[in-house]
This record gives sequence, C-alpha cells and structure tokens, in this order.
Amino acid sequence: MFDNAAHVVSEFRQLAAYAVLLASYLVFAIGKFPGMKIDRPGAAIIGAVAMIALGVIMPQDVLRLIDFSTVVLLFAMMLIVAYLHQAGFFDWVSHLIAVWLKPHHLLPAVIFTSGILSAFFVNDIVCLAMVPIVLNATRRLGVKPLPYLLATATSSNIGSVATITGNPQNILIGSLSGIPYTKFMYTLGPVALAGLAIDWAVIHYVCIRQGIAAGHSEAPGPQRPADAALLLKPAGVVAAVLAGFVLGFPPALVASLGAAAMLISRTRNPREVYDEVDWGLLIFFLGLFVIIGGAQEAGVNAYLLKTADRWSLRNPVVFTVAVALLSNVVSNVPAVMLIKPAVAGFSSPHMGWLLLAMASTLAGNLTITGSIANIIVAEQARKEAEIRFQDYFAIGLPVTLLTLAVGALWLWWMGRP
Repeated sequence: MFDNAAHVVSEFRQLAAYAVLLASYLVFAIGKFPGMKIDRPGAAIIGAVAMIALGVIMPQDVLRLIDFSTVVLLFAMMLIVAYLHQAGFFDWVSHLIAVWLKPHHLLPAVIFTSGILSAFFVNDIVCLAMVPIVLNATRRLGVKPLPYLLATATSSNIGSVATITGNPQNILIGSLSGIPYTKFMYTLGPVALAGLAIDWAVIHYVCIRQGIAAGHSEAPGPQRPADAALLLKPAGVVAAVLAGFVLGFPPALVASLGAAAMLISRTRNPREVYDEVDWGLLIFFLGLFVIIGGAQEAGVNAYLLKTADRWSLRNPVVFTVAVALLSNVVSNVPAVMLIKPAVAGFSSPHMGWLLLAMASTLAGNLTITGSIANIIVAEQARKEAEIRFQDYFAIGLPVTLLTLAVGALWLWWMGRP
C-alpha cells in the first residue's frame, strides 16, 4: 500500500512539474499569460514557487539549482555598462559619430559600433545606450532613422555572438560549458565579423538602395562632448576587465571586481547606477533555473535525450534549425535552458555548446520579437520612428538565414578532425 501511495505521489509531482514548465514557457513565448498581467519575470517567479509548493523541489535544494556564476556575471556587467553610460561614454561616441561622419558613413559606423560594443558588453544594455545616439545622429545628418535603428538591433545581436559576455544566453552557456573566454572568442569571433558584413550588405541593398533612408530633417545645434577626465577611470577598469577575461581568469570574478571598482566613487550616486540595472532579467534567470531544475527532477532530461535521438538533433544542421525555431518561439534564454541536455550527445560537447550559442543568438534577428534587444530598440524609438513587423522582417529574414548558414559552415570547418 505504501508503495502504491509513493508511486501516486511521484506521478503527481511529475505531472505538476510538466504543467508548471508548459505554463511558464507559454508566458515566455507570448510575453504574458492570456487574460492576466503576468510578464516573463513574473512567470519565472510563479513557476519557481509552484515547483517548491507542489513538492517537485525541496526548499533546501533551491540554491543548488541556481548557477550563481551566471547571475553574478550578468549583474556585474550591467553595473559596468551602467557606469559607462553615467560617465558619458556613449554620449562621447555619439559626438564622434555626429562630428566626423558623413551620411554614407553612418550605416557601417552604426553596425560596427553596435556590434563591437555588444561583443564585450551585454547587447541589451548596448541597445539601450545606442538608440539615442542613432536618433541624434540621424537628426544631425538629415536622414531617416529606420535603416539605422534596424542596423542597431540586428548588429547588436550578431556582434554579441562573439564572446561569453555578449548576451545573457552566452553568459549562461559560458558558465555551463566551462569554455575559456579566449577559445569562445577565437571560434565565434569570425562568425560575428562575417555576420556584421552581411548585415551591412543586406540593409544597404534593402533600405539605402531603395531610398528608404532618404529624407531631410532639421539638425539640432552642436552637442558638447563628454568630459574626457570622467572617462579615465571607467576606461581603465573596462580595459582591466577585458584583460582579465582574455588571460583566463573566472569571468564572474573579474567582472565583479570591475563592478566593485566602478562603485568606489566620491561623486557618482550609486542609486543612479542601480536604476539602470535590468532587475527583471536577473529575476527571470533565478526563476528559470528553479523551473528547469524542477523539470529535470521530473525526468525532462531523459525525454529530451530520447527526442534528440528520434529527430537526429546531434546532426549540426538539424540542431541549428531546431535551436533557431525554438529560440523564436520561447526566446533564446529559455530555449538554451530547455535544449542544453541534447548537447551532451555531441561527439565534441564544446562544439555543441558553441553551436547552441551561435544558433540561439543569430536566430534572434528573424523577427522583431526574436530577442529582447530588438524589442528595446523598437520601444525606445517608438516616438520618433515606428518599426513595423514587416519592416523588420524584410531585413531579419535574409540576415538570419545568411548568418546562420555562415555560422554553421564555419563551426563545421572548425570541428573537422
């Protein structure tokens, strides 16, 4: 009798875990729960609490399920970029663009500036800083902003594929895989550079050649550049942090030391820095770790491994397509969390992790809802330039297909025996 009762309890916990996982991923996919005001971070909190309340996870096991190195690295990078913003670094970049560039130089400048910054700093935060720069530069140069906003979103996604600190899913993959920062950059950096060139070619052909960027607007008066003295400390800290990454020190520790150094100040109010941290994203990560941990306790890993065998997910092409599609359905971070068990089946797990990073990141360019960076650009620019779904898709579709093809071919070539 006791055996039957234990079996019933086990079955209940398994069903509960799958129900919580599906409900949570429904919200992750559509952005809110139907009929209610529950967003993605809220769904992550509710799902995590439900996993504990339903007995799927014991309260004492919650901390074990959270990868704190991922959360700490993401938080520290947010602090560093927020301090750069407060110190006027991005205003300085805006001034350089406005003063030195002609209209036909603006597109490559936006693409490579957004892409290179996103390679080393979290791309969502780079987009927050770049949109005002782009809007200001297009006003000064008398051109329509749409192509340059599209360039900001797509190039930030592409550039972020290059390093572990480029975006939230890469931070997660870097922590789970143990791949050194330099190896990650050496392998995926060329994909990012090729992708930025593709992005430039596609946007130039679709928008510039067809006259979408043509137009004139009244340029505002000259903008005062940032005080160079205010940038000395953050520039030194950022250089030290990047050097620490390249030298192979633990990224979370290096970024934490950099963030702590930034906060040592006699003039900067730390509250202004804290206000720029995306607390919702951090909460989302914490809840997601617990939800996925509960699903793993319920046997979702075994199910996914069987699915991987059935659908040949260990084939790089099939895996790339599956990750790209899943990333556009539920967003890239939840997709990485869900599909990561399949990576263990690759003959080279490191190559599997890199393929997962490449596909989940570049797939974010397919639609305007494909990544948080895209949504940030659209929302920030909404008052001055509306980015319609079809406008974005006309660029996103060719950019995504071409960059995924280049990325898959490059990783196949790099992984040859």
